[in-house]
Amino acid sequence: MKIAVDAMGGDYAPEEIIKGTLMAAEKNPDVQLILVGQKERMLPFLTGTRPKNISLIEATEVIEMNEHPANAVRKKKDATIVVATRLVKQGEADALVSAGSTGAQMAAALLGLGRIKGIERPAIPTVLPTLEGGKLILDVGANPDATPEQLCQYALMGSIYAARILGIPNPRVGLLNVGSEEGKGNELTQRAYPLLKEAPINFIGNIEGRDVPYGRADVVVCEGFVGNILLKWGEGLAELFVQVLKEKITSNMIRKLGALAVKPGLNEFAQMVDSAEYGGSPLLGVNGISIICHGSSKTKAIFNAIRVAQECVQTRFIEQIRDELPK
Repeated sequence: MKIAVDAMGGDYAPEEIIKGTLMAAEKNPDVQLILVGQKERMLPFLTGTRPKNISLIEATEVIEMNEHPANAVRKKKDATIVVATRLVKQGEADALVSAGSTGAQMAAALLGLGRIKGIERPAIPTVLPTLEGGKLILDVGANPDATPEQLCQYALMGSIYAARILGIPNPRVGLLNVGSEEGKGNELTQRAYPLLKEAPINFIGNIEGRDVPYGRADVVVCEGFVGNILLKWGEGLAELFVQVLKEKITSNMIRKLGALAVKPGLNEFAQMVDSAEYGGSPLLGVNGISIICHGSSKTKAIFNAIRVAQECVQTRFIEQIRDELPK
């Protein structure tokens, strides 16, 4: 198995990207990892004996976050994300991982890999921590608008991902809505509801925003505009909670002493809400495995994103979507 890693993508590239790749190389000696990037910037972080399962491919250009994604992908033929995607297209890599511009990664995947037949638009999923473990929500930003048919396609792809990669048997699929009763919502959700009822998935009906943190659905389906707001609100709330909690329990000596007693529980909570535990998720609907990571990904997140890429390859995830679509 070969996995290409965009070494120049992300807020902490290339150092943290390379550290995560080195960790993955050590843990998985049978997996060939290809670092794609500017060699003069990568080599300072590859001192000493390089693992035999890590190779370098030169890519001289980088697509910045403020560039127009599609235009940049077309103009910068030697950009890291373009080169990494090309490796997958040509069969020289089985998957790619990037923490760079999400828009550029999606554009590179659509132009370089194309869509799976039967999928109108790809979706970006993410795993959200809940009281019942990690649950999938999609779309979180690929398409601000969607049709009922596209929501149904998201539900099918998300259900396969939750079952095969997250290990959730017969995943419960919920439609994010303003009420739980059938018939609630806007025109999009009202038209999507009957399609989801007929789809070959375990559809449990509408769920509300307050149901998401409790894990009452394993796959939450929505259009990208709503999904992106929900995701970023959740990230901000988690950061706020950790910050306020830290300030309050360290405000005086008595509270600091008490904090020692609850420290193990606090550490468990921090791990539960840590997005780095999940690493990244594949861009669903494109004809190849392209793992999208958060722009702030560091060593652990990249390591886990490579793990997700391996699991997608091993389970033949793309082939499963192709097989299920006709049904």
